[in-house]
Amino acid sequence: MEAESEPYVRLATMRQLHQAVADLNTARSLADTLQTVADGIVAGLGYELACVNLVRPDGDLVVAAFAGNSAAESLITGRVGSRTSWDRRLAMGECWDGLRFIPHTDGWVLLDDDVPQWHTEGPEPRFEDEWHPQDRLYAPMYASGGGQDLLGVISVDRPRNGRRPGSWGREALQMYASQAAIAISNARLRANMQRALVRLEREQQALRASEESFRQAFEYAPSGMAIAEMGGDQHGRLLRTNDALCRLLGRPASVLRRYSFADLVHPEDVGTLLRTSAEGGRAELRLARRDGSYLWVSLRNSVVADTADGPRFLLTHVEDIEERKRHELHLAHRASHDALTGLPNSAELRARLSARLCERPHAASTTTAVEALDAAYGDVEDAEGRVHGFRADGFEADAVAGGPYDHHVHAVAPDDEGDAKGLAVLFCDLDGFKSINDRFGHHTGDAVLIEVARRLTTCVRDGDTVARLGGDEFVVLADGLGAADAADLAVRLRNAIIPPIRVDGRAVRVGASFGIGWAGCGMTAEEVLRSADQRMYVEKRSRSKVHRRAG
Repeated sequence: MEAESEPYVRLATMRQLHQAVADLNTARSLADTLQTVADGIVAGLGYELACVNLVRPDGDLVVAAFAGNSAAESLITGRVGSRTSWDRRLAMGECWDGLRFIPHTDGWVLLDDDVPQWHTEGPEPRFEDEWHPQDRLYAPMYASGGGQDLLGVISVDRPRNGRRPGSWGREALQMYASQAAIAISNARLRANMQRALVRLEREQQALRASEESFRQAFEYAPSGMAIAEMGGDQHGRLLRTNDALCRLLGRPASVLRRYSFADLVHPEDVGTLLRTSAEGGRAELRLARRDGSYLWVSLRNSVVADTADGPRFLLTHVEDIEERKRHELHLAHRASHDALTGLPNSAELRARLSARLCERPHAASTTTAVEALDAAYGDVEDAEGRVHGFRADGFEADAVAGGPYDHHVHAVAPDDEGDAKGLAVLFCDLDGFKSINDRFGHHTGDAVLIEVARRLTTCVRDGDTVARLGGDEFVVLADGLGAADAADLAVRLRNAIIPPIRVDGRAVRVGASFGIGWAGCGMTAEEVLRSADQRMYVEKRSRSKVHRRAG
């Protein structure tokens, strides 16, 4: 009877197996696939209970799906069995081709391990192939349909016919486990792809949001912003500018794209710009506006790097600092200039004078023109038999020795007979100023000082310095003058001061006494001024009282 029904049983089982496999391919998620695997065993392979144990990333196996008994499902779903315990089980019992069967007579040793299990008590089998409640049948699932990478284990229990599966039943379970492994692998792949797509979409959204945020921050920034090319023939060319920079420089964006910052920077600031562009960082420099004027800006560069090609762009932030610079220049001018007359003050005078002096006196050289020319190309013996060593640039190797090619231009007082030129220091003291101040008040005295400062300034050359030392004392620094030139200049300055000065409808007069000193290396600024001051007092005493009197 059993032999006659076997073909029909196989046909029915094949139909059920086909339907179960078809259902595996309709599951949408990994969880749905796992549950479909368990349900397919109960519905299509003739077992009352089925459990799917899935390998976790750490190697242990978790009960991922259960079918056939809701109580058992709620009890063991989600519980974890160690990989060691599972490896032990899959090495025990009888090997039915790709299946592993552990009869109840051997499985009692597994009752206390950590693998989640559901079993009931029952009587001993009455015949040889009767199923015992504590019999265990496992169908391992391997990745790629049969390799050695364990994907999970299907465990089944309580066949509906009460018998251990025959050869056809074993083959059907093994075939189903193989298809289930493929379905689970595909579900995992789909899940990973979905997660990757979701992550990619989020990254793209974040990138679009970041680009939009940058665009808005760039376009609507209150200060100037620019993106410039870095490297190559077009280094520094402006690729993009915002409205604030266009307003700052008075040029539209379409015009600015024809330029680089090197085209717009003040000639004196080109070196600063090149250092900033090469290194990144901050610099303060001047940029040309459309009307030809220059604007002080703070320029801050950031290098935008490409992971593949290296640095590619310069992101430049341009801030208007014209007002701050004007304020700084005003403060610097106030610190170095007299508040009343606008002339350099005592500190600025001493600074300018000290810049022309060195610590050692200048020794007049007796080197002839021919000897000097020879000295530029090597060692030379001077007129006194001394040998001088010179560098390739023509400067004397031992600067301390003081040769004709020393890079410092020494200040020296000219002699009365020669044609030498020097730095003249003319010390001026107004005659009769105190009586004007006492008689007419400080307002008139201040007006006189202002006018004297103006007259002195108009009588000197552009490179000369007229400074107010304090009170009614002024100092003039005039370089490149001989003794006669300095005397003539003193006369011109005195004659410029003598004419009446009108203040509030009143004409007042002051005179002036001049002392001429000469700045020389080896002297300090104080010594030079003291020398000129002493000569001024000598000149004041030598002149008659009539010439010094002011009205």
